[in-house]
Amino acid sequence: MLYMHDLWVNWFEGEENGYNICRFHEWRKEDGIELIDQIPLVLVDDELFDFIENDLQDLPLSLLQDIHRRTYMKKNQERITVEYAAVVTNGKDVIVFDTLGYTLPVKKSRLIPRQERLVFEMVEGKKPESFKIESSSLKEHHILSLEPGRMSGLTRRERQLKQLLMMALDQLKHSDHPEEVRYWLTEWDPAQYPSIKQMTNEDAWAHLYEGTINGWGVHHEDLCEKLIKGQPFFETIWQGEHSDVSTHHLNSQN
Repeated sequence: MLYMHDLWVNWFEGEENGYNICRFHEWRKEDGIELIDQIPLVLVDDELFDFIENDLQDLPLSLLQDIHRRTYMKKNQERITVEYAAVVTNGKDVIVFDTLGYTLPVKKSRLIPRQERLVFEMVEGKKPESFKIESSSLKEHHILSLEPGRMSGLTRRERQLKQLLMMALDQLKHSDHPEEVRYWLTEWDPAQYPSIKQMTNEDAWAHLYEGTINGWGVHHEDLCEKLIKGQPFFETIWQGEHSDVSTHHLNSQN
């Protein structure tokens, strides 16, 4: 088995979509960067790589057995054994996972560029190991888990705010005040006001969703800010993305 040493990781927990596991250039100062002392490296096929990167289901039992207690973290000069963790690659991309003792990839991270290049060098010319995905349910994208294409080209901040907007729209759909939907659609697209008055609440919500689902811009941000006003949980997320954030650079490691 191949092993990597002294690996910097930036864990994203409970993420089922690869676009939320941020690349190194989007790491922030306040992210909790950790150091892994030793971790196995596994070359897998494209199917399993995509399954690990873009889902949150049980990993193949044979993979878990292979990597069991082979990872060590360093915390306060102490070497801690990790139950199930590994670096996986399909030869084109890389991801690290830690199951936190469960059987699914609860925490995931990207690598810094230098260590990513090392992964590709280590697996060059080798064949992927074969692991059978035991059973999995077909993943479905929805308003709270958008298709990757809907997030393509957006920055970390834009993705976070777009998810916040979708959460607010989902809440609006199930609101006790359905007449609000037409109000917000008018805010989004005032030119449609004459036809909006004739719409059912369901049609108005569908128009609002279809209008906001693609891309991200000032108009999206303006709607999002107004929609979440007075909702402490949403406002906390909003403020977190508007605080002074800067990229965390590990220049010596790059």
